[in-house]
Amino acid sequence: MDFTKGNNRFYKEEEGKLLAEVTWVPQGDTVSVDHTFVDPSLRGQGVAEKLVDQVVEEMQKEQKKIKPACPYVAELFKRKPDKYEHVQSFD
Repeated sequence: MDFTKGNNRFYKEEEGKLLAEVTWVPQGDTVSVDHTFVDPSLRGQGVAEKLVDQVVEEMQKEQKKIKPACPYVAELFKRKPDKYEHVQSFD
């Protein structure tokens, strides 16, 4: 699934309807990922994790760490520490 990059977000829209989104707030050399949303029609397909992975890839390019403010992102980072420990901010 391809996502569109917006202003501090990645998202997927179809026919004007928001289907998936992740947003973040820049905080210097860190970003706070504060929101994920996946439409019920796409749940259970790994879309939220793919959104987070897009943010991870983008922040690696920008050499920024990620603070998981969103409960989903915090849980994902805990569940898969080997995948995300290199980008997570612990402060």
